[in-house]
Amino acid sequence: MSVTLAGTLARGSFRAGLAVGVADREVLGVLGPNGAGKSTLLRTLAGLLPLAEGSLRLGGRLLDDPSKGVFLHPEERPVGMVFQDYRLFPHLDVLDNVAFAGRCRGLSRRVARAQATEWVDRLGLGGLAHRRPDEVSGGQAQRVALARALAREPELLLLDEPLAALDTRTRLDVRTELRRHLSGFAGPTVLVTHDPLEAMVMTDRLLVLEAGRVVQDAAPAEVARRPATPFVARLVGINLYAGELDPDTATVALDEGGSLVASIDPGTTGRVLVGLRPSAITLHVVPPGRASTRNAWPGTVTGLELLGDRVRVQVGGEPPALVDVTPDAVAELGIEPGLPVWLTAKATETDAYPDVATLPA
Repeated sequence: MSVTLAGTLARGSFRAGLAVGVADREVLGVLGPNGAGKSTLLRTLAGLLPLAEGSLRLGGRLLDDPSKGVFLHPEERPVGMVFQDYRLFPHLDVLDNVAFAGRCRGLSRRVARAQATEWVDRLGLGGLAHRRPDEVSGGQAQRVALARALAREPELLLLDEPLAALDTRTRLDVRTELRRHLSGFAGPTVLVTHDPLEAMVMTDRLLVLEAGRVVQDAAPAEVARRPATPFVARLVGINLYAGELDPDTATVALDEGGSLVASIDPGTTGRVLVGLRPSAITLHVVPPGRASTRNAWPGTVTGLELLGDRVRVQVGGEPPALVDVTPDAVAELGIEPGLPVWLTAKATETDAYPDVATLPA
């Protein structure tokens, strides 16, 4: 029961032409900056916004097609949705919040509550069945919202920032649990998130939107290894440079200045992007020897940021770079803003690939 959308989405003055497909049992993650079109896509799938043009199908069923005068409202669509704030009814207990899904499908109160009891038990909420939403934790509320969405027996599941309302510690626990439940859902799932880690570990495929267009559509590992835009590179924490490749020498003349010798796929030519992980760059306070690596360039430390068990050093140069070092290295080398340094990176760690934005459509 795959879902396919091909058309123009509109919300106020915002318009986006998208072609999106999600297969059965596939979890599609949707990433993008504010205003990229993530919420508009989700609302269109849910039936909260009509398509401006084009069509939306779920399996063999047409949900939306302006040219044919077809538009099924949210209550007419076999779609379950988990909102960012969960939108639980404060006056109903956990059981009746979940039973609301059955009532919307026309079930009697008795049958709806019996079905809800099964979902409450399945998601480990049995001991909370008669508590109100303000009497459960954030993680438990998230499970209630998911149980209500699944109790609707949807053919398509939509999740809007499902972990955003949780604190950091709870989010770690709930993330794994949610992924397990999603893997058991038979239909397609679309998950909108702003958290790159959440996207990487919970989805089968990532769709990255910027300014209403798809800039990358690939497996999470591919997005992390070869980001297509600076926005994606920032999300996954990779240095990304654009430039012109000399395929004979595997050297890329960078737009930001300087050059890098990179690892390239056979047949790669022309405009490329170069990805370089901060952990793959070595920082020196004295010029490295000639034989150390094929990539070596000078720079100046402009800032430092503590990231858990490592320090991310910002270095200005041609090109500028983010470099990960240990706290001990910061102390031993006296790394501080204004310090002149040298950076080195192996060509095998420097990945050059076609800049898809410059390829002909």
